[in-house]
Amino acid sequence: MYQHILVPTDGSELSARAVEEAIKLARCTGAKLTGFHAMPQYMPVYYGEAAMLAPGGVEAVFDQEGFEQLTQRKADAALNVVARLAREAGVTVTVVAERSDAPADAVVNKAMELGCDAIVMASHGRRGITGLLLGSETTKVLTHCKLPVLVVR
Repeated sequence: MYQHILVPTDGSELSARAVEEAIKLARCTGAKLTGFHAMPQYMPVYYGEAAMLAPGGVEAVFDQEGFEQLTQRKADAALNVVARLAREAGVTVTVVAERSDAPADAVVNKAMELGCDAIVMASHGRRGITGLLLGSETTKVLTHCKLPVLVVR
């Protein structure tokens, strides 16, 4: 069956459901689990409303180190949950975070790099114009990955 499962997480409640399903699947198949978080890359905003509305205020927009520390803390928090829950379930787990502005590509590339044979990830299930306009990282993974992908809603 499966030997190595990748579970991308952003720390959201929906992602937490995917993590739970990934742990169940890993436990049933004896697979190891890798939790993955794609952190955004720093992109300074120099002017306009975006600079004023940035999380952490205008100072955070201009401070690359602060931005990277903030996003690393968010990644660590999300991945620590994966690691704790997997260990509690007796599943072998590792966690990885990397910077990418294309999360779907990062998920597919990491799964291939690590030799994973399945991906378990969440989807909001957006349809129609909302799905078209917002896009979906899950849809992109499904489109570009040759591995089995279990989608949790």
